[in-house]
Amino acid sequence: MKIIYSNGEIGECPAEDELQVIRHSAAHIMAQAIKHLYPQADFAYGPATEKGFYYDVDLGDAKLSDDDFAAIEAEMQKIIKANLPIKPFILSREEAKKLMAEHGAKYKLEHIDDLPEDVEISFYQQGDYLDMCTGPHLCYTKGLKAFKITHQSGAYWKNDKDNKMLTRINGIAFRNQKELDEYLKLQEEAEKRDHRRIGKEMGLFMLCDEGPGFPFFLPGGMVVKNELINYWRDIHRKAGYVEISTPIILNRQLWETSGHWAHYKDNMYTTRIDDEDFAVKPMNCPGGVLVYKSEPHSYRDLPMRVGELGLVHRHEIRGALQGLFRVRCFTQDDAHIFMRRSQITDEIVGVIKLINEVYTKFGFEYFVELSTRPENSMGSDEDWEDATNGLINALDKMGLAYTINAGDGAFYGPKIDFHLRDCLGRTWQCGTIQLDFQLPQNFELEYVDEDGSKKRPIMLHRVCFGSIERFFGILTEHFAGKFPVWLSPTQVVVIPVSEKSKDYAEKVYETLRESNIRCKFDDRNETMGYKIREARQVGRVPYMIIIGEKEVAENSISVRLRENDNTISTHLDLFIAKMKNEIEQRVWSFQSDRPDPVIWIRTPG
Repeated sequence: MKIIYSNGEIGECPAEDELQVIRHSAAHIMAQAIKHLYPQADFAYGPATEKGFYYDVDLGDAKLSDDDFAAIEAEMQKIIKANLPIKPFILSREEAKKLMAEHGAKYKLEHIDDLPEDVEISFYQQGDYLDMCTGPHLCYTKGLKAFKITHQSGAYWKNDKDNKMLTRINGIAFRNQKELDEYLKLQEEAEKRDHRRIGKEMGLFMLCDEGPGFPFFLPGGMVVKNELINYWRDIHRKAGYVEISTPIILNRQLWETSGHWAHYKDNMYTTRIDDEDFAVKPMNCPGGVLVYKSEPHSYRDLPMRVGELGLVHRHEIRGALQGLFRVRCFTQDDAHIFMRRSQITDEIVGVIKLINEVYTKFGFEYFVELSTRPENSMGSDEDWEDATNGLINALDKMGLAYTINAGDGAFYGPKIDFHLRDCLGRTWQCGTIQLDFQLPQNFELEYVDEDGSKKRPIMLHRVCFGSIERFFGILTEHFAGKFPVWLSPTQVVVIPVSEKSKDYAEKVYETLRESNIRCKFDDRNETMGYKIREARQVGRVPYMIIIGEKEVAENSISVRLRENDNTISTHLDLFIAKMKNEIEQRVWSFQSDRPDPVIWIRTPG
């Protein structure tokens, strides 16, 4: 694919950059189409993104609806068909300001004012449209083969809520129609699996205006949440962790000592108690530090692995809230490990193995990212180098491939992030390992070493799920609500065929209940087909036990599976034994009940 750079040179586009160039060019073509349809439009930013492209536009008094997308797309097709050459040119800062002033481009003018005085500014022009841009771009508009405008949203100019709200018009673009069709199929499947829709259908959780960003968990959702917590507790107990609980509200002095007041205050909720400033905790770490500091420690106590399922609160702007994926309060499955420097590599290896066990349990693939020191950080260069090398040594010891995410570490230390891939091919950042030399120093933590001297421990922060709520949402979409038996809110529905089999069906139901199997009894005056469909499609119940006259006569049960119409005839005691094994071992169904892997559609690009 040929592309044109800002200096006018034409070259072959590296394969890994093709989508970026196509999407960037699509943003310009969309902007040209918008300008044709809305001459008053003034444009701010229009970048390519990992998912597609967008342009932030000031449309004046005009209001855009989703119904207007078709007209914009049609105008884009005209521009593509005209096969306009996309030509770059470069101007001095003053020449660029004069040109943008002539075009009434106030946002571009303001952007120029933010650039260095001596900078040369590049532009790209296609027909009657020109844009300030560094490129590169397609050489001709006809190079855009497949695109679609997807949605609109609001965006403040420069992401500042004191500035004007612009209209962000979002789109997607791919190399060809086949890739676009695959993407749209993926999106259609994702919409079916939206955890907010499934959560409402299954009665798992609710979101309401009285508490934006503060989810309510309903009885069915509490089952799933508690089972996840039980699993978390089991694997951590086996891995040598102890569990604590620390207060939700702690005073300002603590957060100043930890560094959060200086580095994280805008995301914290604060209050005053007895004329003193307090903050609702946005994370559990300082509380864990206080627990460590509450008594003296010897080198024999280390490593100390301390877990906490702590409820934390963080201020998120309302427009960023999204179901359980982005909330204002959540249960963080934290753990903090206090250790000697010589124990760093082994402890990180242990955490990696634990996280791998968790993701394998749910059938997730994952990849690893090492995030390094950000600009807004605390601590010495030496500590940061030691911490970063500690993470690298552990990754190398495990033979685990990773990529570098420069500058994206926490303000107190570098981190390893685990990005899991769900059955739709989407990735989610969940597990994290962060090495911290700063909090032990800020809080003057100590332990007595073998020679009697006092040493400072190293602190390791880590999570597996990331948060219970977000992981809940990911699992709901990954399984389309068809949770494995051990997680399912209702594991069995017992359905009598008629009044003649009702008494026996009730006995089956009571026996299941006494065996601690989560079950329901459905003797409503509805058709058998209706009851089965509702249990399967709405409740996503793994097993339906059908009791008719034949089952009564044979003292047996007929088990219908969630995933197909297969019916298995068996005895209740055998079924209960298999159920108990599935639940206790947290395994998949003894029949093939795992979600259909059709869904392994790889996102183009």
